[in-house]
Amino acid sequence: MDIHIHASAAPISTKNIGIEETRRSITYHPSVWGDYFLAYTSNDIYEHEEQERQRQKEEVKNLLEVNPDDSLHKLDLIDTIQRLGIGYHFETEIEKSLKFIYHTCHVNHDEQDSDLRTIALRFRLLRQEGYYVSCDVFNKFKDHQGKFDESLITNLQGLLSLYEAAHFRVHGEEILEEALKFTTTYLDSSLTRKSNYMSRQVSEALEMPIHKTLTRLGARNFLSIYQQDESHNDILLNFAKLDFNLLQNMHQKELSHITRWWKSLEFGSKLPFARDRVVECYFWILAVYFEPEYSISRKILTKVITMFSVIDDIYDVYGTLDELTLFTDATERWNFNDMDELPLYMKYCFEALSDVCVEIAEELEKTSKGYGIRYVIKEMQKLLGAYFEEAKWAYNRHIPTHMEEYMKVSLISSGYMMLSTTCLVGMGELVTEEAFNWISTESIAAKASSIIARLMDDIAGHEFEQKVSAVECYMNKKGVSKEEAFTELQKLVTNAWKDINQECLHQTVVPMAILMRIVNLARAINLLYRDGDGYTNSKTKLRGLIADVLVEPVKI
Repeated sequence: MDIHIHASAAPISTKNIGIEETRRSITYHPSVWGDYFLAYTSNDIYEHEEQERQRQKEEVKNLLEVNPDDSLHKLDLIDTIQRLGIGYHFETEIEKSLKFIYHTCHVNHDEQDSDLRTIALRFRLLRQEGYYVSCDVFNKFKDHQGKFDESLITNLQGLLSLYEAAHFRVHGEEILEEALKFTTTYLDSSLTRKSNYMSRQVSEALEMPIHKTLTRLGARNFLSIYQQDESHNDILLNFAKLDFNLLQNMHQKELSHITRWWKSLEFGSKLPFARDRVVECYFWILAVYFEPEYSISRKILTKVITMFSVIDDIYDVYGTLDELTLFTDATERWNFNDMDELPLYMKYCFEALSDVCVEIAEELEKTSKGYGIRYVIKEMQKLLGAYFEEAKWAYNRHIPTHMEEYMKVSLISSGYMMLSTTCLVGMGELVTEEAFNWISTESIAAKASSIIARLMDDIAGHEFEQKVSAVECYMNKKGVSKEEAFTELQKLVTNAWKDINQECLHQTVVPMAILMRIVNLARAINLLYRDGDGYTNSKTKLRGLIADVLVEPVKI
């Protein structure tokens, strides 16, 4: 759903009907976390812990330096470091190694190597870094009939590596489409006949491939898998455990700060119809950036997504058409002193949004990026306008007759263009006006991320929301069943991932660090909505995932 959260269609009023009679009441479950993080007293990071982290970091850095770039061991080392969630410490070293591998190694090696695992691993690591490697490197693994050789099914490590590589495919790469089908079939059938260690690797990959995994969640899962590997490197394992816990400590403090801000708004009593999901919102944004240097960015973007979660509930659940007209008009003028005509509950929300926008502007000014606030406000206004358009659809019981009509509005109402723009706040010197303009006007990845958000939301919330969605539009246009519509919309989601992959290759307009925020937004929505609306119904699997990342430390 839109940043939003599966509310049903807006209960709209007319001037001839009593306002309270026109409101709909939807009961959402309360926060599953309550005041847990408000009262959270995490320990300070003591100097000796930081010193130990730095000491162990140097040991890992030495491992990267002593292993030659053209070795399989170097590829394995880079992959392990990244999957353990500590790659952010060694970005320069990893970038240098992969650049060397790309320019001097991969062409000759891919022609000479016959090991599927090695070729697929090299392919994936280079594409992750933004280097284009031809998928033709996998042709050698086909038989005389043009199909993948059946002898590969005994090479489980190779199949798993090829499976992961196939998720970095772009449009037109049929061999990778075939590779994904081939590997998925045989990996799934292998689960009952392999060791616990290998079975868990395969099971985790089939559930969530590396390309779609949230860094912190992936690190938590891989830590336990890697520890089971008898050949694991203690230097890597110990550093990853220590770093995970120290980062978790920092994230807990941030969430405590954000929870205090949320409680100070008193929305629980002032806007009781809105869902309380501030912890889930922080987890969402933690997926976008977890690194220490983006602490301010996390705090700001969490406040933004939390505010628009509430605003979405106003448009979808509580507001009458007359009230929504006033609210939309006020935001179009963007005059926070012009609130006289708004009902009290909207004034509370408007004031809180105003304060967040002031915080954004102040943060941008600190790094001489004051121009950025124009882009942020413009995207917020577009989002509110899209919310209003959907509210009018509900009022008029209008279902768009064409997907194009629906998507023109609903891509904006997904909230992801606004989040893609606002996530630049606090990213320092990486950000330029060109970057803001790129996101708002020409970013294929930002549009693709919005498509993923919109369609996964609609598929997950179709039954619950009972409002206009891509599912109804597609069913009406094509005359197909709900199940057939789901299948076709999933294909559009898959194509959107290919668009993202394409823009990540040879990206020159903005730094990869900026582009990865958009990729991470897509990863977050994929996790939250792949098995239904995990945001609204956060008592389910999401609760355990949040605990893994934000509550339970790794045992050292």
